[in-house]
Amino acid sequence: MSDPTRPPGPKIIAVANQKGGVGKTTTTINLGAALAEQGKRVLIVDLDPQGNASTGLGVDDRKYTTYDLILGDTPLADVVHETDTKNLLLIPATVDLSSADIELYSNEKRSFLLHDALRQHAMDRFDLDFILIDCPPSLNLLTVNAMVAAHSVLVPLQSEFFALEGLSQLMLTIREVRTSANPNLRIEGIVLTMYDGRNNLSQQVESDARDNLGDLVFKTIIPRNVRVSEAPSFAMPVLSYDAESKGAVAYRELAAELIGNQTKIAA
Repeated sequence: MSDPTRPPGPKIIAVANQKGGVGKTTTTINLGAALAEQGKRVLIVDLDPQGNASTGLGVDDRKYTTYDLILGDTPLADVVHETDTKNLLLIPATVDLSSADIELYSNEKRSFLLHDALRQHAMDRFDLDFILIDCPPSLNLLTVNAMVAAHSVLVPLQSEFFALEGLSQLMLTIREVRTSANPNLRIEGIVLTMYDGRNNLSQQVESDARDNLGDLVFKTIIPRNVRVSEAPSFAMPVLSYDAESKGAVAYRELAAELIGNQTKIAA
């Protein structure tokens, strides 16, 4: 039974695509930083055993990680880390998460562990507006946990050949989660990444995406931008690395569009 005295929780968004190299982690980090820049309190949950979101935000202290959040009994205060970006928090990941998928199978609540962890009362102290979950590049139990925990799924789609083909399996997984564990899960939107306006292929992918998926595709497009690619090696979002770059501008626009969409839904 819900507690009427408890404040409303944050909007939880799983950033997912089972295909690697589509800009999933880059989008999670920079969308989170852009939302934080607009005064929103944001927590990034690194659910990828590669831990790239953790590295990209410069968090080296990984004694307690997402593994401990899901499968351990570690206090939340020990798992959540501040980052150098104001209003942006992180639960880091290490390669330990690789074994979590196997361990989850023996747990009868295996699909709901992240859902419950992100809704514990201790989370209220962080006063969050958004939680962004950086999913692994596969449709495994960790990704299912993210979808069960989330209110919606944001899908980065690279502007390359065969981009749309991989979406069908992801959509099928979302449909299965809706019918079994999270009937309210919806698609937040599909964001085109690595877009090169001079390239006919990028333009064709955009046209195909908008023709097939309509309003599900964000108006904002993330361009292929060297500053976006360089920023992780300096352990910072592109908004901190080069605030005026085309990539930084695009992620600010994506954050504004996302916030605008939430306002429309609320109305």
